[in-house]
Amino acid sequence: MIRLLITGLVAYAAYRAVRKVIDEVPDDFDPLPMPGDERALRRQSAAMGVAPRR
Repeated sequence: MIRLLITGLVAYAAYRAVRKVIDEVPDDFDPLPMPGDERALRRQSAAMGVAPRR
């Protein structure tokens, strides 16, 4: 029973810490550009009628 209580307290503390970090991040920044997903490029090429290069 004590272990369950301690586990719950640790989980709650981690949750509160993560929420605080998330709230401190400003909303007016541009996200990092993600590298191109090759599968998405293949689908786009196929939709345009062009065979994908390999």
